[in-house]
Amino acid sequence: MNRLPVKEILDLSGKVAMVTGANRGLGKAIAEVFAEAGVSVGLLARNEDQLERTIDQLRDHGAQCMALTTDVGEESQVKKAVEDIVKKWGRLDILVNNAGQISPGPLDTIDSSIWNRIIQTNLTGAYLCSRYAAPLMQRQKQGRIINISSISAQTGGVSGGVHYSASKGGMLAMNKTLARDLAPYNVNVNAIAPGQIETSGARLSSDARIEIEQMIPLNRLGKAEDIAYAALFLASPMAEYITGATLDVNGGILKR
Repeated sequence: MNRLPVKEILDLSGKVAMVTGANRGLGKAIAEVFAEAGVSVGLLARNEDQLERTIDQLRDHGAQCMALTTDVGEESQVKKAVEDIVKKWGRLDILVNNAGQISPGPLDTIDSSIWNRIIQTNLTGAYLCSRYAAPLMQRQKQGRIINISSISAQTGGVSGGVHYSASKGGMLAMNKTLARDLAPYNVNVNAIAPGQIETSGARLSSDARIEIEQMIPLNRLGKAEDIAYAALFLASPMAEYITGATLDVNGGILKR
């Protein structure tokens, strides 16, 4: 984990986080950066083998973490994951709703089964995790919920289908309502809207990569760490007066 000296910048020792979709990509990077900051992390994902490999890597660096094979679209599994985290560490301070699927295609190729699958994972999953995490945070009188949305929610996107953009747009609306409802309990709720991020799942051709980079003012694709550092900031005391906001991390391709 050759990153910034995270713990020298932010020490969140004693905090407990739940990160969904944590077996690879953005979720894995977020879990790693949180662990480096001293956070105990429950990692959720459906792919048990990938999740165990990620856990092994974190433990090799002394991280306090646990693997929770979970489909966030299934309520009983989410409820159990939250219960297991609390059983192990006694609290839950940070929830990162990152689990999601992207599915391209024009409207006439998206049947109801594909629509339901994307909405179930991307939006219903975030709702279920928030539903079971929020009461714990309310009782603690503090907490952070961080929703990983997408620039597609703001622009309609260039590759994801209408179901993906709708799920991420719904997440931004949910973000605002949760921020309003949970503010009296000192629970901050914010979103991050990544632009084009370079991950193992990006699968861009060389020509497509060059074309996209030329549209980005910073002239590069984002890295998973760019999103992880933004999430760490929102989880930190430095962001205690920020709630209901969407943090754009897109290299300047969308300026608001």
